[in-house]
Amino acid sequence: QVQLVESGGGLVQPGGSLRLSCAVTGTFFSIYAMGWHRQAPGKQRESVADIVGGGRINYVDSVKGRFTISRDNANNTFYLQMNSLKPEDTAVYYCNAVVKVGPHQYNYWGQGTQVTVSS
Repeated sequence: QVQLVESGGGLVQPGGSLRLSCAVTGTFFSIYAMGWHRQAPGKQRESVADIVGGGRINYVDSVKGRFTISRDNANNTFYLQMNSLKPEDTAVYYCNAVVKVGPHQYNYWGQGTQVTVSS
């Protein structure tokens, strides 16, 4: 059974930094794509950053230059480094990954971690 285990959320002041981690555990062949989404109260979930296929990286405009997505292939873990955080970054952050299990690909989600940016 594949699971995504998130860590790293918390409370930070505006201008501060946090790093989120997402470990992909269980038995699988490979990770095709991985990414981070967030959902603020009263808003729809949005994609924040992702790494797809051969390594193409995408960011939503609002985080470009401040957030960095990266991966550690050896440990099946990926990260979201968040710098220069703003109050509008406050949300529950979810990681997701498209994982190949046997001949098929499946989309998995982490449990979510709260990020609160406030003074």
